[in-house]
Amino acid sequence: MKSQLTILKVGGQIIEEKDSLKTLLKDFSLIAGNKLLVHGGGRAATDLAAKLGVKTQMIDGRRITDEKMLKIATMVYAGLVNKNIVAELQALRMDAIGLTGADLNLILAEKRPVGKVDYGFVGDVKEVNAPVLNDLLNQGYTPVLAPISHDGNGNLLNTNADTIASEVARVLAFDFNVRLIFCFEKRGVLLDENDENSVIQFLDRDLYAQYKEEGRITAGMLPKLDNAFQAIASGVKEVVITSASHINTGGGTFIR
Repeated sequence: MKSQLTILKVGGQIIEEKDSLKTLLKDFSLIAGNKLLVHGGGRAATDLAAKLGVKTQMIDGRRITDEKMLKIATMVYAGLVNKNIVAELQALRMDAIGLTGADLNLILAEKRPVGKVDYGFVGDVKEVNAPVLNDLLNQGYTPVLAPISHDGNGNLLNTNADTIASEVARVLAFDFNVRLIFCFEKRGVLLDENDENSVIQFLDRDLYAQYKEEGRITAGMLPKLDNAFQAIASGVKEVVITSASHINTGGGTFIR
């Protein structure tokens, strides 16, 4: 019988607000079974870039990563954000280990080909090292993954954190019953972004396509939902998009 594994992806405003992050991580620590956390930190990277005079460019919720932005992303994601989360989890008596995709060859990626858009040093995931993650989880460790991958040739790549969470969930679904939670500051996927009470309780591919065509779901939510549907198609038992305060209460948008 497969063990339970909860994968929590956290990003957005929660990462920057210390009290909110503390509360979320305490709730995360109370989840039964094996746990793994994937984090973003895009706003912190954007803020640091602005202070350093580096312009941030986004297309459909995805960051353009030139050489300067890659250095900033690595400093923020793999350094400040990752280690703050690890330290907070250690304070909660969890044996957390902070990693990038380059550590232990966890996430091998390739630089995204230039098409209509040149995303720069952005990596598309080729392979996740499931045996290593399995070993860490089975030893009782809680991996904390930063959204930095590598290409196997000595180059780091910026990879969307939602994609990393989805890809990790997909490969670990062979060995665990995986519940994937995308957590951010909203209560779920909103039908009207200006109405916090317009949470879509259940969302399937057909309804998603309809809302996207109508322009009701746009920008940063698109990669999150694309990754959610890919995870479900690959055997992940449950995918939920919800707020930090609802990861243990059953609220949010459930992906079918």
